[in-house]
Amino acid sequence: MNTLNPTSTPHALLAQAMTQLPLIAILRGLTPAEAPAIGEALVTSGFAIIEVPLNSPEPLRSIAALAQQFPQTLIGAGTVLNAQHVKDVHAAGGRLIVAPNFNPAVVAQALALNMVVLPGVATPSEAFAALDAGAHGLKLFPAEMISPATVKALRAVLPPEAALMPVGGITPGNMAAYQSAGASGFGLGSALYAPGRSAQQVGDNAAEFVRAFKA
Repeated sequence: MNTLNPTSTPHALLAQAMTQLPLIAILRGLTPAEAPAIGEALVTSGFAIIEVPLNSPEPLRSIAALAQQFPQTLIGAGTVLNAQHVKDVHAAGGRLIVAPNFNPAVVAQALALNMVVLPGVATPSEAFAALDAGAHGLKLFPAEMISPATVKALRAVLPPEAALMPVGGITPGNMAAYQSAGASGFGLGSALYAPGRSAQQVGDNAAEFVRAFKA
């Protein structure tokens, strides 16, 4: 059962969610009609962080539905590319901004609206710049290009409290190597959810990811 405090600061909100389960459910392609059942399957499995990429069908409607149904879950958007997107997600009730890249304007707008922001980075320069701009954590993307050895090297130089979340191609079978290298958690895409999968299938996938992460 989720226990996040909806009134927490962004830093505290992310910390609470990461303590509960540091896995982000990425629901690319989700429709508003699917959102309640898929959300229920994930929350029941222990997920505390859910993002709906903005290149999904009517993403703001899905975000609004999820935020209303699961107020104690950190809900928001992925593939956020500009400051207006951030405002739109905030207006829909989202509290999380995830991007595939580091755009200082996106980070600044998210901070101005007291939202959790996780920009995408792939190099030390991007990582340090994003943290200096105020990012609450880092999406390491695409993880297919960022090996566990790279995560270990980043962990050696980045602040120890910086959340490092590999995203892209993550499966229950490859998480352990990244965890050993210092990954804080993961973003889970098509191995967890893909359009057309039932809530039961997503729940089964979620449970498998949770078992693998905790193992």
